[in-house]
Amino acid sequence: MGAVYRLTVRQLAGGWRLLIMAGLAAGPVLFTMLVLSAGGSPRVDQFEQVVIDAMLAGAILPLIVLASAAAAFSNELEDKTLANLTLAPIARWRIVLPKLLAALTVAAPFVVLSTLAVSYLAYLGDGRAVLAVTLAAFIGVLLYSAFFLWLGLKSTQAMGIGLLYVVVWEGFFTGLVSGARVLSLRHYAASLMHGFDARRFATETMLSFPAAVVMAVLVVAGFLWLSVRRLRKMDVP
Repeated sequence: MGAVYRLTVRQLAGGWRLLIMAGLAAGPVLFTMLVLSAGGSPRVDQFEQVVIDAMLAGAILPLIVLASAAAAFSNELEDKTLANLTLAPIARWRIVLPKLLAALTVAAPFVVLSTLAVSYLAYLGDGRAVLAVTLAAFIGVLLYSAFFLWLGLKSTQAMGIGLLYVVVWEGFFTGLVSGARVLSLRHYAASLMHGFDARRFATETMLSFPAAVVMAVLVVAGFLWLSVRRLRKMDVP
């Protein structure tokens, strides 16, 4: 498992990918600094809606994870080197799990640091609120990583399909049809954020904290199981 993890981290830590992630992560921080330094700063609820919900959770987080997790398997599928792993006499979950951990290792620091900086500036150092937003962002990285990892194993067009998912489903459809949020990874992470700090974020539109925890566990476990199953049954070139 260690060898698969280290190999995947090296593959995902290519210069261009890290530069893209760094640029995406820096965007919300710079925007927050500009907004707060200007006169007539928006209310906290407006800031949460525009920067934390729409910008960070709705775009930056999933795009950073997509650039990392979707490539964990798709690169090897395109290069036809996945057979080198599947021919080894090891359980398939010992391939899938380190791939997920590698994707987290590459993507999580960018998302967590960006979220930490934005929430610290927005909430004036309110430790509980900052912790709630940052923890929810990390769990969001885990949820999207499990999904995009499976997608990268399922299709060589994972980047395009994942981008459509982020834009059409998470960005447009779940905002238009409230019932669709039940199947939204972004909604699960947001519900956890509200549960971590109900004092500031409590709202009736979110899942209850126990329900959000259950759904997050089911998503991660379910997509890991699907990835292991896919790896067992697919014809590796």
